[in-house]
Amino acid sequence: MPLPFGLRALAHRDYRLVWCGLGVSLVGTWMQSVAQAWLVLDLTGSPLRLGLINTLQFAPLLVLSLLGGALSDRVRKRRLVLATQSALMLQAAALAALAWTGRVEYWHVAALALVYGVAVGLDMPARQAFVVDLVGRADVLSAIALNSMAFNTARVVGPALGGALVARFGPPVAFSLNAASFVAVIAALSAVRTEGAPRRVGGTTVRQELVEAIRYATGTPHVALVLGLLLSVCVFVVNYTVLVPLIARQALGLDATGFGLLMACHGSGALVGALALALFGGTRPPIRVVIGAGLVVSGATAALALAGPVWWTAGLLLVAGSAQIVFIASCNTTLQVTAPEELRGRVMGLYVLMVAGSAPFGALFVGTVAERWGPLAACAAGGGLGLLLVAGQALRWARRSRP
Repeated sequence: MPLPFGLRALAHRDYRLVWCGLGVSLVGTWMQSVAQAWLVLDLTGSPLRLGLINTLQFAPLLVLSLLGGALSDRVRKRRLVLATQSALMLQAAALAALAWTGRVEYWHVAALALVYGVAVGLDMPARQAFVVDLVGRADVLSAIALNSMAFNTARVVGPALGGALVARFGPPVAFSLNAASFVAVIAALSAVRTEGAPRRVGGTTVRQELVEAIRYATGTPHVALVLGLLLSVCVFVVNYTVLVPLIARQALGLDATGFGLLMACHGSGALVGALALALFGGTRPPIRVVIGAGLVVSGATAALALAGPVWWTAGLLLVAGSAQIVFIASCNTTLQVTAPEELRGRVMGLYVLMVAGSAPFGALFVGTVAERWGPLAACAAGGGLGLLLVAGQALRWARRSRP
């Protein structure tokens, strides 16, 4: 019996293995995210220092995402992803060991956050490009929807479980479980038969290939608009790993369990958005869907500044999570479908640069505003700027599209 569109990628054995392995690992990653944020606030009590940790985690992507995109066209993707996932497991194990011994200090967390950023900088473009090798062009959109479902299911389970574990046992347990979770994805990658053989490159250097990709992106209006929208929203709006712990702790007076549940609400909304994409997707999303989702996630973030009760914050995080995943996944799908085959790896490197490479600036922006004026002011500033930038680009696109 043929599978529904949203599940078609699961017909591919190698994709099923990787999808299941990454699903387990992502739960551990979100548990560590909750535990790390809480640990930093325990060690320093500083929103700015929490923002700096997120900056260090994603700063390497500013350089390595483009390099990773080019590298994924030159090496076997399975081996590259296997190496980066192994490095992430060692990073989590080191953090767990320091936390268990009671010797962990702020600089330890900062140094390991930098290690994390280097590994992710090479991992993300390769994993994005590997999807086509695992499922083929016909089922790429199904794979993107399923990846979003796995990621956001982990965002529901991971923060709630991580918050409960931190409240009951402390951060070391969450770090240890994250390290153990990488066994699943490493075992899956070891069993995969698809190598993701490199595209043959003749007579060109990495620098020339990167220049070619940038020229394509800036010279193709549809691609340039999507990348511009991604940059605007990802810098100013989707900084929830910094915003939510600050809102939970400083604005609402919640403990680690409450913080984890707020993160789970955001993840639940994202899961709803991912399910909608899986059920109703099928072609490249209209640009109005991308713009509309960007406006909704920006508006919901700005509304968090109204400082309502816990249910108000939880509801807004549900809306923001749903709009965020529709926005990000629609941008991803648009770029994957629009980019020519020979440029896909490098275009996805640009996508990773916009989504994750912008995170250091966003985390620093949110941390600085929250340090001086409080977390609710950071919500207002980030969401407000996101609304202005998305609306401005939408108006410019509408004028350009008029006959």
